[in-house]
Amino acid sequence: MTVRLDELAVPVIAAPMAGGPSTPALVAAVNRAGGLGFLAAGMRTAAGMSEQIAAVRASTDRPYGVNLFVPGTPGDRAAVAAYRERLRPEAERWGVTLPEEDGPDRDDWEAKLAALLADPVPVVSYTFGLPTAEEAAALRAAGTTQIGTVTTPEEARAAQAVGMDALCVQGPEAGGHRGTHRVTDEPGELPLLHLLPAVREVTALPLIAAGGLGDGPAVAAALRAGAVAVQLGTALLRSDESGAAAAHRAALVELPETVVTRAFTGRPARGLRNAFIDRHGPYAPAAYPEVNRLTTPLRAAAARRGDTAAMHLWAGTAHHLARTGPAEAIVIDLWRSARG
Repeated sequence: MTVRLDELAVPVIAAPMAGGPSTPALVAAVNRAGGLGFLAAGMRTAAGMSEQIAAVRASTDRPYGVNLFVPGTPGDRAAVAAYRERLRPEAERWGVTLPEEDGPDRDDWEAKLAALLADPVPVVSYTFGLPTAEEAAALRAAGTTQIGTVTTPEEARAAQAVGMDALCVQGPEAGGHRGTHRVTDEPGELPLLHLLPAVREVTALPLIAAGGLGDGPAVAAALRAGAVAVQLGTALLRSDESGAAAAHRAALVELPETVVTRAFTGRPARGLRNAFIDRHGPYAPAAYPEVNRLTTPLRAAAARRGDTAAMHLWAGTAHHLARTGPAEAIVIDLWRSARG
């Protein structure tokens, strides 16, 4: 079952985008283009993950991946409580109730690993950290290729040490959550094209480039910088198979600026700048998933209204290049452009 990322017909990987944008249909479409489709299991139950895997298997016979969020350490309870109080007037204004503090949330980590060991998938990637060496060894024995997301050379060394088969090198240009291994880390600002050779200096593992790759020349530059493949997320958000909301799709071309913020989830994430980020970003604590749970009712209310001033609108720096149409055609056209 081992997947060679340097042998993809088209060296394009669909970024796993948690919260809805990644769909089984998007996985199948990227596979049809010759790339590697990915499911996002973060913020899903193990059962929900398995349902999506079954849907992918019914729609493609090519390899695919599943991304997991690695659970971290609990955040500062007092800081989360203070942020809850700051958000309370906003919740009252929109008629929603903010959740009170509850127990630790490990994102169903153990159950997901058990499911992936009992019924292995071709590729698993990790965000927000790494599995233990024992967990990685178990999945390796099941025949699964494993990819660690890294944002620094130090994280790359750690990923190699636990037995990753490849690394997804995420530059600061990437949309959505930065994959820092500790929630309290401030993400680096070394551009992707400089980060790739810096990571190459510490490891010989295959590298996947992620972050701000919205057109053919950018894809080509990342491959020249040492990547065996590129990972595209924002570039696929407006595709037919994307699960992104209509308001999110429209905002990608309507809003001009992206910023990195902890306002919505407590982890640094790049999204389209809006009023919610401006109001609350400076006060959001480094606490995930606590802040993510706290803002869920607010984000849901904003999504129901299509209110882009209060929605979380993850987007990379090349968001204005995102195209509409079938994902298969978008990937093929990008690759054709990259080849010149």
